[in-house]
Amino acid sequence: MELVFKEESYKIIGACMEVHNELGKGFNEIVYKDALEIEFQLQEIPYSREILFDVFYKGHMLKRKYCADFVVYDNIILEVKAIGSLDSGNIKQTLNYLAVTKIQLGLLVNFGEDKLKYQRILL
Repeated sequence: MELVFKEESYKIIGACMEVHNELGKGFNEIVYKDALEIEFQLQEIPYSREILFDVFYKGHMLKRKYCADFVVYDNIILEVKAIGSLDSGNIKQTLNYLAVTKIQLGLLVNFGEDKLKYQRILL
């Protein structure tokens, strides 16, 4: 079975590993996002940061919007965490981003552990 966006995913995870190797664990999420933005620029990985997406209910746009941490290569949602460990709530959040955006692949990455942890999440 072929992985969806395999090469792009490897490049994104590689950039995340570079940030984790440089900073380690212990910083707030925003620090890792700022560092990732620099790393994406250094590696010439195309991205958009903190993009707002509309949510609809029965054809009506809701007041609240979803804010994805990063959209990378225009087709991968990158959700960044800096917590003790990932849980089902983090996975559900990423799945919701995928559902709203109609993007097929999400990467959930946690910088809060001794080693970088990540999950590929498919819609």
